[in-house]
Amino acid sequence: MSEGAIQYYGTGRRKTSSARVYLRPGAGAIRVNGKPFDDYFPNEMLKMIIRHPLVITETADKFDLHVRVAGGGYAGQAGALRHGIARALISYNPELRQRLKEAGFLTRDPRKVERKKYGRPGARKRFQFSKR
Repeated sequence: MSEGAIQYYGTGRRKTSSARVYLRPGAGAIRVNGKPFDDYFPNEMLKMIIRHPLVITETADKFDLHVRVAGGGYAGQAGALRHGIARALISYNPELRQRLKEAGFLTRDPRKVERKKYGRPGARKRFQFSKR
């Protein structure tokens, strides 16, 4: 990367995944962990979720995205990526905040997997009850 190149950064999180998103002026290419976007995410629904902040703000063809994502599975990573893209877009242009907030992309989804409890088969599951 050349000196003085402009880039915008955003961190996104979801479940146990975290994504570091770098927006750079470009033609709309997305690379995730060094791989092309279409190779990394297998599901069309996840691809749509990830592109949504760019589509809403009409910036899909203005930026190249370089993403480092770690932890969790594909769904959690897609959610983290969407959150990170929305935050990076705000650092690019704070006027986009209202549109992204109305769509719900700036809220960090706090839901996580509940831990398994001792003496039980799962977090909430109980062993079968027997009266006799």
